[in-house]
Amino acid sequence: MEFSGAVLAGGQSKRFGRDKARYVWRGRPLAAYVLESLHEADERFIVAGRPYPEFGLPVFGDVVPGADSLSGLHSALVHARHDWVAVAACDLPQLTPAYWAYMFARARATEGLAVVAEGPTGWIEPLAAFYRKDLEPVAREQIARGDFFLKHLVEAARAAIVPWSELAPRFGSGLFLNANRIEDLVGGADDQPPG
Repeated sequence: MEFSGAVLAGGQSKRFGRDKARYVWRGRPLAAYVLESLHEADERFIVAGRPYPEFGLPVFGDVVPGADSLSGLHSALVHARHDWVAVAACDLPQLTPAYWAYMFARARATEGLAVVAEGPTGWIEPLAAFYRKDLEPVAREQIARGDFFLKHLVEAARAAIVPWSELAPRFGSGLFLNANRIEDLVGGADDQPPG
């Protein structure tokens, strides 16, 4: 599929207490699950402030540092070769190729510059979403203003929001399992996507 896949692994992992991308869960590093979910992307790379040679992919640092996840998203848009970029946090191990294919179909049908999923609590999931490369100057200007909220970029992009009620039956209620703390991974995430 002609889209780029970028995994953001540049966070400080303060609540988690160690490098989330390398944390081994069920026998594999968290980032490996996310990278595998993006295996149908035409190109894949990692955005991080440290090297990750074990994943065998290019690693790019933040072009404009200091804006947390927005810096990572901006860097993904800068380095991507394709018009559409799947941007994923490294701590979402339940994402699947089928999820990205579904979201990409929605991206190709939208007039906006992004397609973002709604999560089970009603909040959007901006780090499991598609963004058009054209959004790069908007992200850069937002960083320059000191506004680091991903939600504001999503609004500026006139993003199509895919409702949770549409996603949960297809991909399971554990789709957006988010590893903010190690405890989030203990004993959870056994809800597998439907066959």
